[in-house]
Amino acid sequence: MINDTTKWFASWFDTRFYHILYRDRDDTEAQVFMDNLTNYLNLPEGGTILDLACGKGRHSRYLNKIGYDVTGIDLSMNSIAHAKQFENHRLRFEVHDMCRPYPKQFDAVFNLFTSFGYFDKDEDNLNTIKAIKDDLNATGFGVIDFLNTEFVIANLVPENTKTVDGITFNLKRFVEDGYIVKTINFEADGEVFNFEERVKAFTLSDFEALFDAAGVHLLDVFGDYKLRKFNPKTSERLVMIFK
Repeated sequence: MINDTTKWFASWFDTRFYHILYRDRDDTEAQVFMDNLTNYLNLPEGGTILDLACGKGRHSRYLNKIGYDVTGIDLSMNSIAHAKQFENHRLRFEVHDMCRPYPKQFDAVFNLFTSFGYFDKDEDNLNTIKAIKDDLNATGFGVIDFLNTEFVIANLVPENTKTVDGITFNLKRFVEDGYIVKTINFEADGEVFNFEERVKAFTLSDFEALFDAAGVHLLDVFGDYKLRKFNPKTSERLVMIFK
């Protein structure tokens, strides 16, 4: 049995099972989002982007493909090892903790697909915003793409199963102590596995408090990947632009 609830993201994201479960994520939707976002920000041609918590690099690779100089960082050694096969002179990947500033500044720092709010310590969330601020050059923009907590909680599916590659994942979802929690239980290779995803149930006002504390300014808020206006009741995403 594997269960690391102290830093669940360090263990779960580093397994092959994480990538099996989420294999069907929509690359087309992700690419539309990247097109819309870079156009909206009007980033310079060949501009530099830091992809914070990049995973296996799907956003990084597309951003590089459409002309940007991209650095992808992630805590998962396995994900970075996988991503490194795609490196070129304008695309690089590195293991790095997003709570700490990266030793370079960028035209934009993207934190995408709810890659925030994992930490047990509140100061780590604030430290991440401060690190993003430090990673931006004088004209740079920070972007956090988070779930819309109010919408997610209202539409939470308490329990379901999903079978991929012959593995049946038993999924349960609930809210506990200010976190949105998903438990993932399954059998594979003759073993029983138990994992957990915990994301802090941050609202827009929570982020505004973090931004104030970090000394950054919220410029715009969108509710989906087409950059339509944010509505706390109906928007699926909370996409925040700041500097």
